[in-house]
Amino acid sequence: MASRCTPATARATLAFEIVGYSMHKGMGAGKFIQSPRFSVGGHEWCVRYCPNGIPMVDINKDYLSVSLELLSKRAEDVPVLFDLRLINRATGLSSSLDSCLESPLVFNSLDPSKHTFAVGVINKSELEKAALLQDDCLMIECDLTVIKDPLVDQPVEVQMPPSNLSDNLGKLLETGEEADVIFKVKGEVFIAHKIVLAMRSPVFKAELYGPMRDNTSQKITVQDIQPAVFKALLHFIYTDSLPSTEDVHDDDDHKEMVKHLLVAADRYAIERLKMICENILSRSLDVESVATMLALADQHQCSRLKDACVEFVASSNRMDDVVATQGYAHLKRSCPAVLVDIYERVTKSRKI
Repeated sequence: MASRCTPATARATLAFEIVGYSMHKGMGAGKFIQSPRFSVGGHEWCVRYCPNGIPMVDINKDYLSVSLELLSKRAEDVPVLFDLRLINRATGLSSSLDSCLESPLVFNSLDPSKHTFAVGVINKSELEKAALLQDDCLMIECDLTVIKDPLVDQPVEVQMPPSNLSDNLGKLLETGEEADVIFKVKGEVFIAHKIVLAMRSPVFKAELYGPMRDNTSQKITVQDIQPAVFKALLHFIYTDSLPSTEDVHDDDDHKEMVKHLLVAADRYAIERLKMICENILSRSLDVESVATMLALADQHQCSRLKDACVEFVASSNRMDDVVATQGYAHLKRSCPAVLVDIYERVTKSRKI
């Protein structure tokens, strides 16, 4: 009679993006940035990124380090396998920092010498030559496997299929089956479902079910929005994702679409879409467009995008170049209060 005993494991991959790699290089030696907590195998973990050396150690300033830390209290003898690496998502290039894939390392939060392991270091000058940076962003990935105690007579685990709710709703939008509202957008017609729109947008809910709704008409004319933007808005409402950009080959066209989509998201109070657009635009700032982007952020109360724009201008002495752009002249006329924040941060950065 043959038998087999295998340990139970829990696995996860953490993607930790460092935005503004060059700005973090000025952090003091030994200081670090900590990822959000993530739970694997019943324990809490985090990844630490130290731009200048090893956390809490004033050495190796020419290197950066990444480490894995056990955060759970009173966690004793937790064996793990891991792989820490740097990734360039655009090219697929990767660089391993540290790994333990065969013989587990044992973490112990009660022992100060065993609650942090996997200190991988890399020379910063070599990193910057290796094409692992993209748009001044550094992507850290950590594969973590927590090994639990072997279990006897483990129940058979049923492999659950992934959720297909967004696929089903996407097909519902595509086919228009049982649609009960029609939108006319600059000559183009879009059909949709009132209940789905109301569920995702308080503005649509008020328009379709509120006291001011028109019960006699199922047709709504939408002003001040382009058909392609409204189509993308509906796609997000039904699928909680942005449409594919494979057909968009120009970065400027893609950025322009995202800007219009942000305005639409603000108009219909779809906060998650608005945050996604802010994040995309924050990563594509340049001297020519940052002033225009700042005016857009101020107009639509986009605090994250506004902070990113102000930080971009304040860092690396870009102020003179930005002032010379047409967008800055428009910003000066339309949003003079924003300039106060910029000048305060520029002044502070020059004093440091």
